[in-house]
Amino acid sequence: MKPTYYIPALCMLITSCSLKQEDATPLHVKAQIYPDFSEVTMPCNIAPPTFALCDSLNNLSDLQAIFKSKTNEIIVGCDNENDFCISPDDWHSLTEASGIISVTIQGYDGNKWVEYDPFNITISADSIDSYLSYRLIEPGYEVWNEMGIYQRNLETYDEEAILTNKANNGGCMNCHSFCNRNASTMSLHLRRNNGGTYIVKNGKTDKLSPSPSFAYPSWHPGGRYIAYSQNDIKQMFHTTDRNRIEVFDYRSDVIVYDTESGDVLTCPQLHSPHAFETFPSWSADGKSLYYCSADSVDIPAEYDKAHYSLCRISFDESTGKFGEKTDTLYNARILGGSISFPRESPDGKWLMYTHHGYGNFSIWHKDADLWMQPTTALHPVAEKDIIKLESPRSDSYHSWNSTGKWVIFSSRRNDGLYTRPYIMHWDGKTFTKPCPIPQATASHDKKLLKSYNIPEFTTNAFTAKESLKDAIR
Repeated sequence: MKPTYYIPALCMLITSCSLKQEDATPLHVKAQIYPDFSEVTMPCNIAPPTFALCDSLNNLSDLQAIFKSKTNEIIVGCDNENDFCISPDDWHSLTEASGIISVTIQGYDGNKWVEYDPFNITISADSIDSYLSYRLIEPGYEVWNEMGIYQRNLETYDEEAILTNKANNGGCMNCHSFCNRNASTMSLHLRRNNGGTYIVKNGKTDKLSPSPSFAYPSWHPGGRYIAYSQNDIKQMFHTTDRNRIEVFDYRSDVIVYDTESGDVLTCPQLHSPHAFETFPSWSADGKSLYYCSADSVDIPAEYDKAHYSLCRISFDESTGKFGEKTDTLYNARILGGSISFPRESPDGKWLMYTHHGYGNFSIWHKDADLWMQPTTALHPVAEKDIIKLESPRSDSYHSWNSTGKWVIFSSRRNDGLYTRPYIMHWDGKTFTKPCPIPQATASHDKKLLKSYNIPEFTTNAFTAKESLKDAIR
């Protein structure tokens, strides 16, 4: 096995570390790296992880990282930013056979070569959907002078704008959604100038008329229907509460829009004056619609008394009719807490959602965690049937990839301020440690003063940008 030494762009050639130092003295210390790719599982087709050493002991020089797989070994030096950035070709030579990649960081302390304890990156044979779309927005949500919907090729570092709010003179844009993770079929809502709900299908963009305020869209897997909620949303800012921002609904109802007839469908269970209904989401087979519902309370005085249960109602695609009975899968009246963002796995076996103490704005709730239960669990769900993925900071919006092997979610676990995307592998029994999305530089997310919002997988790239811009004009 012959080692290869890769010198990335802008990397300083360090001749003294051009080979693995076999006699390096172990430090018996775990390397602290940023972003934290240690002991994570990554898909075989994702871009290379770039990271930096955070705690170089004794001012080590000539740092290098040795990547070792079952069949290959690559040695990478630091670039001018002290990043370890392995080339795509070398990374692919390591990931072509799934398994464990061991990474050992070595350095020179002025007298001898030393090395940190190795850490592992597990490469899964399960690939991930190639594209990720998200909104980039200031983290406070009180201003939106610059925001946009972007798409990222996860197999590279390439990112491009689908649409920025220059198209609507600095107005807010939100709630992008794709049908069956196909970027050629999208719903998007704009506010302010040229505001309204826009639907992109087969390269053509239509604006719903009259322009309704439709939010939180979910495409029916058949492609004909889109479930939305209609919300009268307000926000306030705390001075002492640990949750800095609160967003709440004075009113909210769930409707379904028929893209063929233009009809708006609903029923008393989804459109009650005595409840707040929101966050609609179709089941994988399209036969049920999940949503969250809370008893109406006095808003804003009792904002923290709004507790959303997780509900499900049947739907007949051929007739556009809803069932007469509602199943309450998680009963907040009994179990406490509040539910947001239900998402069923593509195989229909699991239901993931965000659990937090009250209300529906989990993004700024520090107690917000991802929970999951079997779709076959009794109603209401028993505590033993819930898989809880807990963290000390907010984990909120999430979505499954097309195979159901990967979940992406937005989290403030890094610094508590900015929302960043993480992925986890699901083998049907357990999730792996959350893994950051690789970027071209280790400091990319530290320097990005915007939050990632609504991360959604697609299997292809969105290409109807001009059609969308023309419709908005």
